[in-house]
Amino acid sequence: MELRTIVIDDEPLSRQELVHLLSEHSELNIIGEASSAEKGLALIVQKEPDAVFLDIEMTGMSGIELAETLQKLKNPPFVIFATAYPDYAVKAFRLDAVDYLLKPFDDIQVAQTVKRLLQKKQLAAAPASKAASGKLAVQGEDRIYYLEPEKILYIYREGRDTFIVTEKEKLASKTTLKELEQKLTGYTFFRVHKGYLVNISKVEELVSWSTSMYQLKLKNSDDHVPVSRNYVKELRERLEL
Repeated sequence: MELRTIVIDDEPLSRQELVHLLSEHSELNIIGEASSAEKGLALIVQKEPDAVFLDIEMTGMSGIELAETLQKLKNPPFVIFATAYPDYAVKAFRLDAVDYLLKPFDDIQVAQTVKRLLQKKQLAAAPASKAASGKLAVQGEDRIYYLEPEKILYIYREGRDTFIVTEKEKLASKTTLKELEQKLTGYTFFRVHKGYLVNISKVEELVSWSTSMYQLKLKNSDDHVPVSRNYVKELRERLEL
């Protein structure tokens, strides 16, 4: 999968740095750069990229204004804001931004963003019937359950069994945790432990449990989900603006 990408930033050094970091990922094809939102818009209309990395505070039209304009296109590109200012995060995500990169950039932060971008692209490229249904098919002992991913709290593995927990019920499934994780690519699920997959939109608290473990408290649930220390840093980055 290749994503045709444009970088828009009025600071040449910042733009060059981001282009360099993005070029380390073979899935991205940098097809253009622009030094202003106005020039970027013309480039986007001309080349129709899959994704745009966009600074916010620029001379003339701002990145926020450009993103609002892009939403009016028939096939708008994915937008990733890349800025030195954290204050616009809420507004950015209201514009359905894939991610919000803060300067100075680093390779780990960029890699995580590219991963999310590819997940978005994969979900958008799914067959129309599958995307329209929005249901997760879960094979039980004698029936198939169809669940809305947004209503799942967490999924865990216990022995040879997989369990899917919602606010109302717990269902056993023959599908492995790894297979369910793949099916839920593009939704708000995150691996927090080798045996647990959590819907991070349902997270209410992250609590230290021991020297090597944390626990998650979920909305509308008394359950606590263990989090391995190895996953804490990335989990916090996913949860926080």
